[in-house]
Amino acid sequence: MKAISITKPQQAEVIELSPPPDPASGEVQLRIRQVGYCGSDLTSFRGLNPLVTYPRIPGHEIGATIESIGANVPEDWSLGQKVLVSPYTHCNNCSACRAGRYNACKNNQTMGVQRDGAMTEFVNVPHEKLFSSDNLTLEEMALVEPLTVGFHAVDRGEVTNDDVVVVFGCGAIGLGVIAGASARKARVVAVDVDDNKLALAKRCGATDTINSLEQDLHQILTEMTDGEGPNVMIEAVGLPQTFRACVEEVCFAGRVVYIGYAKAPVDYETKYFVMKELDIRGSRNALPADFNAVIAHLESGKFPSDEVITKTVALDEAPAALAAWSENPGEITKIHVQF
Repeated sequence: MKAISITKPQQAEVIELSPPPDPASGEVQLRIRQVGYCGSDLTSFRGLNPLVTYPRIPGHEIGATIESIGANVPEDWSLGQKVLVSPYTHCNNCSACRAGRYNACKNNQTMGVQRDGAMTEFVNVPHEKLFSSDNLTLEEMALVEPLTVGFHAVDRGEVTNDDVVVVFGCGAIGLGVIAGASARKARVVAVDVDDNKLALAKRCGATDTINSLEQDLHQILTEMTDGEGPNVMIEAVGLPQTFRACVEEVCFAGRVVYIGYAKAPVDYETKYFVMKELDIRGSRNALPADFNAVIAHLESGKFPSDEVITKTVALDEAPAALAAWSENPGEITKIHVQF
């Protein structure tokens, strides 16, 4: 069977692999139909992902059908059923797992990152990792996982309908934050440097937009909140200046949530941590409740899935598409590979 492999930094290619064995007890075998490239796949291609070793099969944003079923799989799952996959593992032993925060497991192995992913024709997965919907297309199913990362960040920020929420970054993850905060009826302010992305953010649920290259972010946020500052700042870019801006702009007793890994060390004016008595939280991956929330949101028809998928390519075109994304990252929100 064919698969995509990132064989080393800056090199991806189509390879031939032996098909997986029959599914073991508790597993199903999936025929992969649609997979999205994640930002982590781009980082791996660029040789900048410290969690990746090479060669690595990328891909964990999955739309698939069930090809075969192993023993001891509940009757809820059937041959040909459309499914998507939670691509994470957890150990049940670390401090995060004991706290019920399996998404932050110390020993997590995400498909396509610490272990091979789903850019291949068939893959076996435990049935506990499956989700389904009768109302979503395979394309929409492959969008669920990246949006869950944003929905989880909204949950970490304890966003309510009384909040002004500022979201730095309108890539796929940031759009998930915007959709999640909008679903909670918050006032959502999208911040980016690209007007086209800001327009898409509006269609995903942003009530306000700011182009931080052309507009005075601090002045606008001050006027918008009567001098108080936003209740919640969520960072989905990974730049030192946006990390700092979250702490500087958020209101007293506000909440800051970081999703992106900072691309360089960040110097802070730490007095704000204490003066404002801030809640500063990381947000990693997602929990099953986030998957269910995103599926319900997509089923509502309120998310412009077709506009978020920038392009769809065939398997043989996938390596070149990844290289092109690396050359022009600002032009792409999401690439899907169709099998």
